[in-house]
Amino acid sequence: MNALHSPVHNLAETVARLREEFPILCQEVHGKPVVYLDSAASAQKPQCVIDAVNECYSSYYANVHRGMYAFSERSTDAYEAARDKVRGFINAAESREIIFTRGTTEGINLVAASFGRMRVKAGDEVLITALEHHSNIVPWQILCEQVGARLRVAPITDAGELDLAGFEASLNERTRMVAVVHLSNALGTIVPVKTMIQMAHQREIPVLVDGAQWAPHLATDVRDLDCDFYTFSSHKIFGPSGVGVLYGKAEHLEAMPPYQSGGDMITRVTFEKTEYAEIPSKFEAGTPNIAGVIGMGAAIDWIQRVGFDTIAAQEQDVLEYATARVREIPGLTIVGTAPEKAGVLSFTLEGIHPHDIGTLLDQSGVAIRAGHHCAQPLLQRLQVPATARASFAVYNTREEVDTLVAAIRNVQTLFN
Repeated sequence: MNALHSPVHNLAETVARLREEFPILCQEVHGKPVVYLDSAASAQKPQCVIDAVNECYSSYYANVHRGMYAFSERSTDAYEAARDKVRGFINAAESREIIFTRGTTEGINLVAASFGRMRVKAGDEVLITALEHHSNIVPWQILCEQVGARLRVAPITDAGELDLAGFEASLNERTRMVAVVHLSNALGTIVPVKTMIQMAHQREIPVLVDGAQWAPHLATDVRDLDCDFYTFSSHKIFGPSGVGVLYGKAEHLEAMPPYQSGGDMITRVTFEKTEYAEIPSKFEAGTPNIAGVIGMGAAIDWIQRVGFDTIAAQEQDVLEYATARVREIPGLTIVGTAPEKAGVLSFTLEGIHPHDIGTLLDQSGVAIRAGHHCAQPLLQRLQVPATARASFAVYNTREEVDTLVAAIRNVQTLFN
């Protein structure tokens, strides 16, 4: 985890320049400068991403892979160039291992509905963890209900850290699939997925990793992890919404049946039989979000220009500063205190519902998330009905944390 503490020279100046690339951060809300602390839900977009989407629609938009004319050829080239950018971004072996989806949720559903139905049968088990987002729970529940399998949950500690020994003990001869989050959206806990993958692979169990929260914060190397599937969303990595990525090892994708059917995922159709296209086209039925994919490619270019050293250093500095500052507030409890965290600070205030905290912070221009964060089983395990969550990106600063702390104290004053 050394990347969390990588030194970057002139970090404050670098971040100040980066903030200027985000037009939305220059606004005011309720007469106050906006302090956007909800990047775990969706990151804001730099101007280069906005420009890339605008250029597509204004200069060369057309459907991809199908037109024998200039606009279509240019759209296709930009669309496929984005696929290769994703390949490099996560260090996949081949571009054909990159499937474009509507987001992490669809990526997990695709694997559960296609690969899962091939592999998981009655009496088998699928293993997840207590840290999962609903998107990495419900698809596996549905699969298990359909085939008569059992969904098992690896335990966590009271600090919100994965119980690695408990995970290993949960693996057995009936385990046919493991699906695990890389970084908890509700707590910020970093999960030791590489070790978990090694444990699973020793038993020849394939592993899907939900990388939605990890991908914006730290570099991803799917070949180093040796995961079988990895999925993440564009809108978390400063790109457009409605777009995502599923990486899968080529041998798995080639063996899997299509998840959806329609145009562009076939080579030949008759009323008697359909022949499917090769990967990745086999899993990309219909007209895709062309401009969104191109915008995601621009977001990857932006991240690589900024560098994960800068991103990790700034986010870790802000997280550590925020953690120290909020601990000064009486009646505030931090939820999720694992030693390895990134990007997320969840908390409760004694006697004040998180929804009230979020509503009142908005009056100070501070945008946070409040509720169960699509992780109800996790919060039930921690015996907390809801939390207020501040989540950070490279564009957040210590000064914004000071604004958050002052606003929280004001909430307490109003209630008391």
